[in-house]
Amino acid sequence: MNLKYKLLPFLYIFLFPVILVAQTPKTSTFRLVPLGVLGGIDESNLSAYMLAPKGSNNYICLDAGTIHYGIEKAVTCKSFNVPGNAVLRQYIKGYFISHPHLDHIAGLIINSPEDSTKNIYALNDCIETIKTHYFTWKSWANFADQGETPALKKYHYKVLEPGTETAIENTELKVRAFPLSHSNLTSTAFLVNSNNNYLLYLGDTGPDEIEKSNNMQNLWQAAAPLIKSKKLKAILIEVSFPNEQPDKTLFGHLTPKWLMAEMDKLASFTGTDAIKGLNIVITHLKPPMTSISKIKTQLKAANKLNLNLVYPQQGKALDF
Repeated sequence: MNLKYKLLPFLYIFLFPVILVAQTPKTSTFRLVPLGVLGGIDESNLSAYMLAPKGSNNYICLDAGTIHYGIEKAVTCKSFNVPGNAVLRQYIKGYFISHPHLDHIAGLIINSPEDSTKNIYALNDCIETIKTHYFTWKSWANFADQGETPALKKYHYKVLEPGTETAIENTELKVRAFPLSHSNLTSTAFLVNSNNNYLLYLGDTGPDEIEKSNNMQNLWQAAAPLIKSKKLKAILIEVSFPNEQPDKTLFGHLTPKWLMAEMDKLASFTGTDAIKGLNIVITHLKPPMTSISKIKTQLKAANKLNLNLVYPQQGKALDF
């Protein structure tokens, strides 16, 4: 027999494990279920993202613009195999509110009568606004445990300290908050830790150059080591307007041009090789559809860093 044919079985034995490793897909760490993905006027589809470690039903909710309709959409899409009221009451273990604008908190307020006891996590300014403007008896009812009396004590406020990692009750997650600048308001980025794997969610924010701030730069410096070590699985970040929107009317939001300027800044801390293929989930696109289509076209044209741009759909789960 020819020598090369005699060697084939041995080559197969040695190479087969290598082939298997090459064909094994990357394991995912997080499961993200978008309950609302847009900004603007569509009250049925406003910023809210349920996030849990893969294989767990212990979710946190990152912002809460749309809750009920988004959960029902997720049930229809088979992202959950339990009724919607079970998702609301049992799966969501706490809310993380980036800032108190209605399109990021209306779902929490409206669904509070049907919800179960849990925590609301936010920076102090945001908590104070919720306490004094939303959960009051003139606006709604006080479902929290602080503020106007009588307090119904369904929700407990948890004030986050910027930069300090906090273990989240009834979940396997930890979260660190970073301030962002959103026009004349403080917004928040949440860095979520699941067993030393990370996902970064940004509430509404403008670019440092327009906001006269260092908040984005500080955030990128904190995220850079996690990107270089491949521990940061995705960044959720807003792009509200197409490039035609004048800077003076951005009101603390991003355009494709400004997003990519911030990504260039991030790449200056990570190196371009490390950031290549990073999952960038585009949130808070504002209708009409003509603007949304334009934003997507402009982002594709400007994507010189070869980022993996992801456009979430309401109710359809994503794994990272």
